[in-house]
Amino acid sequence: MKDRRKRKGIVSWSAFFWSTLLLAFSCILFTTLAFSPFSTFHDFSHSIKWENTLRTNFHATITIRETVLLPDQALLFLNYPSSFRFHAKRDLLCLYFSAHSTHMLTQPPIQLHFTRFREQIVRCALPPRGNTVSLLIKSEGALPTKDSSTHKWTPLVYEALFDRDNTTIVFVKGLNLRPEKLVEPSRFQCIYGWDFVKPKFFLKSDVMSVAQEVIRCKTPKSILTGQDRPQSPTQAQAQAQSIKVSIQMKGKEIFPSVARPGLRPPDSTSKQKAHEMCICTMLRNQARFMKEWVMYHSKIGVQRWFIYDNNSDDDLENVISFLRSVGYNISHHLWPWVKSQEAGFAHCALRARASCEWVGFIDVDEFFHVKEKEGLHSVIWHHAKLENNVGEIRTPCYSFGPSGLREMPREGVTVGYTCRLRVRERHKSIVRPEALNQSLINVVHHFHLRSPFVFVDVESSVMIINHYKYQVWKVFKEKFYRRVATYVADWKEEQNVRSKDRAPGLGTKAVEPKDWANRFCEVKDMGLRNWVLRNFLDRRTRLLPWQPQFEHHLRRKRWRRKEEKPFFFVYPIPLAMVDAITQTQRVYTVVLKEASAERGPTRPPPTNPSHNVKRKVAPTVGEGATQKKGKAITQPAPQPSAPQPSACQPYPAPCPLIHVRAQSGGHLDRS
Repeated sequence: MKDRRKRKGIVSWSAFFWSTLLLAFSCILFTTLAFSPFSTFHDFSHSIKWENTLRTNFHATITIRETVLLPDQALLFLNYPSSFRFHAKRDLLCLYFSAHSTHMLTQPPIQLHFTRFREQIVRCALPPRGNTVSLLIKSEGALPTKDSSTHKWTPLVYEALFDRDNTTIVFVKGLNLRPEKLVEPSRFQCIYGWDFVKPKFFLKSDVMSVAQEVIRCKTPKSILTGQDRPQSPTQAQAQAQSIKVSIQMKGKEIFPSVARPGLRPPDSTSKQKAHEMCICTMLRNQARFMKEWVMYHSKIGVQRWFIYDNNSDDDLENVISFLRSVGYNISHHLWPWVKSQEAGFAHCALRARASCEWVGFIDVDEFFHVKEKEGLHSVIWHHAKLENNVGEIRTPCYSFGPSGLREMPREGVTVGYTCRLRVRERHKSIVRPEALNQSLINVVHHFHLRSPFVFVDVESSVMIINHYKYQVWKVFKEKFYRRVATYVADWKEEQNVRSKDRAPGLGTKAVEPKDWANRFCEVKDMGLRNWVLRNFLDRRTRLLPWQPQFEHHLRRKRWRRKEEKPFFFVYPIPLAMVDAITQTQRVYTVVLKEASAERGPTRPPPTNPSHNVKRKVAPTVGEGATQKKGKAITQPAPQPSAPQPSACQPYPAPCPLIHVRAQSGGHLDRS
């Protein structure tokens, strides 16, 4: 009995062997099925991952990151997921609502702008008092505003960028500092982080310089290390999008901020800059002058343009797109910040430094009038190349008046306005970005330079700036809306009324004086007008390339080539001579000297007399020529009679055009 009880707890060797073998076989079978491409387990896990991806994409949505309330409009910063497409203006509506009412208002946005980091800025009208502004996507619904923050315009840290010397440039509104004065930097601190409400989520760094609205900070090493670490473009973009920077005055609260410095600029190893001469400008609703301004300065040597758009709502984007399509190198940068031209110029100087040797800071109504044949490059070479420590070239300005006009000149400002004041006004500058002071101080288009760089003045006999400041009243009254400069009083303010920045004797009200068209006319200056007509006027159409009719002419010309219209000549003919031209069955040439039409061959003669054409001719006895069937005899083409110069005025009144068509029953068309 005792032996039986002991054997009940003992397993035989054969049972143990077969159990172990069965367990090993089961493990092998399970592993094979689990990792097989035909296994149902893999399909199930894959379906779970796919379902989670669908849920993630479904919940991902466009968000309103922040809202800034400017004095006249609201800026809404939209953040797009990587898989979403950008919406167009027609897809969105500005939505206004109140927490205490169910009534909602909608209005089309003023304008849309695309920025870095898959962001879009939507400009809406200011919300009514007590209301909140949001956005409504027509196809999806209203965007949530729960996690977004709304900031007033001042105080606010509105822009920031990393500089190449491991510093951060921060642009701040609300410091109220004096112009051209440095401030003790120890009073400030720079704050980096993701959430400025919780102290454990941000870093502090020292300030190196403070002046006007620009603060230069030391970038924390952890942020520099994070950007230097190898990572994919998506990861770098996500990191740059998340880090914000702000400032704090000691003993006070942190400034609200919408500034994200982005990525560090790449180090340039090439000493030779891509462009010798660039131009930077800040504008608002100046699209109608852009073509003339860009085309003219390209002719005298400018190679690239930086356009800082200060909340334009005209056709500026389409004009810039057209200029780009025909080969002009233009960068369009949104700068919506009110009365911050000096900060914008500092920002532009840093952007242009990598590719431009020299940068001119002028407005769209200002034109360099170079009186040397070689253009701007010759002026720069004579004033700067001989001395390497020249960092700024200052050019005086002449202010032009309406010149007796009451409507905008259709030929453009350089041809239309020819009367100016006698006394020269403030200068504008061409700056070498490498020579700028660390503080980036600039006032009235000139910068402070670092040692040992100096500035030089250009003589008016070499180069001058034509400033078309006092144009026709329809254009000039737009200056009363708001000035872009920080330290220049608006036209409506009762401050510095006698300043040179004001119109003499005008006052602070946008009321047109009776004699406005004849004001500011002391000297008749036709220099730039004559140069423009010599170099830009199309002798056939009597048009300038920036006139709208010129573009229409080119379109018609292309269309006629495609449609294979009958061949015709177009000559400018004075109206007094039209009646003297006789109509014949076939008219091919118009001789202006005799004012009569001559009969010609069935085809018009070639324009190049020296070109030999092949045509079939009948042999004559006098020539003794022979011709075989199917062969052509080479014979010089007859000399066409050259048209005489037009007797009408060269400009601004263009001559009427008479189209003389080569067709049966020829007739004359006036156009």
